[in-house]
Amino acid sequence: MSRNGEKLFIKGNEAISRGAIAAGLKCYFGYPITPQNDIPEYMSAALPAVGGEFVQAESEVAAANMLIGAAACGVRCMTSSSSPGVSLKQEAISYLAGSQLPAVIVNMNRGGPGLGDIGPSQGDYFQATKGGGHGDYRTLVLAPGTCQEAYDLVIEAFDLAFKYRNPVMILGDAIIGQMKEPVITWTPEEKTAEEGADWRIEGAKGRDHRIIKSLFLSEGSLAAHNMTLQAKYDDMAKNTKQELFETDDAELIVVAYGSIGRIVKSTVRKLRAEGHKVGLFRPITLYPFPSAELKKQAEQGKKFLTIEHNLGQMVEDVRLSIRTITDSDFFGFMPGNLPTPDDFEEPILKSLGGK
Repeated sequence: MSRNGEKLFIKGNEAISRGAIAAGLKCYFGYPITPQNDIPEYMSAALPAVGGEFVQAESEVAAANMLIGAAACGVRCMTSSSSPGVSLKQEAISYLAGSQLPAVIVNMNRGGPGLGDIGPSQGDYFQATKGGGHGDYRTLVLAPGTCQEAYDLVIEAFDLAFKYRNPVMILGDAIIGQMKEPVITWTPEEKTAEEGADWRIEGAKGRDHRIIKSLFLSEGSLAAHNMTLQAKYDDMAKNTKQELFETDDAELIVVAYGSIGRIVKSTVRKLRAEGHKVGLFRPITLYPFPSAELKKQAEQGKKFLTIEHNLGQMVEDVRLSIRTITDSDFFGFMPGNLPTPDDFEEPILKSLGGK
C-alpha cells in the first residue's frame, strides 16, 4: 500500500467517506440524520464517480436490509447513521451476523435516549459492543479518536468484515464527525476478484448451490452455528488495539475512548506538567475490549479512573478486565454538555488521592 497521498483538511465524516471509497466500497445505503449527514452527502457524488452505487433508502430499516443483499453477493457495502437511526438498523445487523455477512456500519453517536439532541455522546457503547439486536452475536467495534484514525479505521473495518464474515461498526460521535483536522489519504492494497469467492452468491452454474441464511431449525443445528460464531468472536481478540500515553510511571491510569480520550489526553499533559503521575489508556477496539493489555497495567499496581460521556457503560468492561486485581473509579460527563480538558482535572486529582 502507498501512504503518500494528499494531505487534506477535512471533517471526520468526510474522512470516513474517503477512507471507505479507498477501501473499495461499491454500495452505500443510507438515510439522513444529524450529525452524520456529511457522509451520505459526500457519497452521493463521490461514490458514483468511481463506479459505485449510492442509494438513499426510504428509511433506516430499508438501508440496513439492503446491506444484506449486497453483502451476500460479496460486495463491499456500508451504511451510516446516528443513534436513533442505528437503533432502527439493529434487526438487520443481527441478520448480518447470523448469516455471516460482511458489512460496515458507521454510528456517529448523538445524545439520547430517544431523540435526545444532536450533540456528542457516548451513550451507544452498550448497543454497539453488546449487540443491540436479538440473539447471541457480536459486532467488531472500532472507535476513532482523530480524523486520521477515522480514515484509517474504516479501511481496516472492511478488511476485518471480510476476514471474519461479520459486520464491523465504526463508533464515533458528533465531535469526531464534525471537527476538521489534517488527514493524509493513502491507497490500501487492491483487493482481488477472489474476495468472498468461496461463499458469495453469484449464480451456481458449474458448481453446487450455496445457501446464506440465519434460520436453523433442525435439532442441534442452531447450537452448532452459534458455536461457529463464538469461535470467530474469540479469534477477534487477536485484533485489539489501544493507545498508551504516559503510562510507564503513572500512578493513575485514566481509561477513555474516542473524542473523550483525546480531550483527556490534554488534561493528562497539563497535570503531567504540574508533576502528577497520570497516564491515559485509550481503547481503539471496543469489541473485543483490550482486556489483556489493561490487566497488564493493573498488575503493575496502578489505580484506575474511567471517564465517559455517558452515565457509565465502558466502565463495566474496565472493571471486568481488572477485577481480579483492583477496581476502577468512574466519572461520567453528562451528554447534552460539551466537555473541555478542565472538566476532567478535579475527578482525576480526586482519584489520585488529592496529590
